[in-house]
Amino acid sequence: MSEKELNDVNEEELDNGLIELIDEEGKVINFKLLDVTEYKGVKYTLLLAAEPDEEIAEDEVVIFRLNEEEETLEPIEDENLLQEIFDFYQQEVEGEEVYTDEN
Repeated sequence: MSEKELNDVNEEELDNGLIELIDEEGKVINFKLLDVTEYKGVKYTLLLAAEPDEEIAEDEVVIFRLNEEEETLEPIEDENLLQEIFDFYQQEVEGEEVYTDEN
């Protein structure tokens, strides 16, 4: 997914939970916004494919760096960083579930 070129991301797209990205072949791919998380002071978006696609599995989480200043999503090349962000996100979600269950 790191080879995707991105459209500008605006607040309306983030608010409705759908984000339209364009791959390097010009094909539009729609994603659902799963969440935005902050890891080591940087914000990242976690996305799921909104429609079935041969390149992206239905349950595959795609992560991009969120550049709020330029309103863009930036691909992440470092596989280790991607895994760190995903692991961090899973820990956050598990922590929220435990908190919710106690209330």
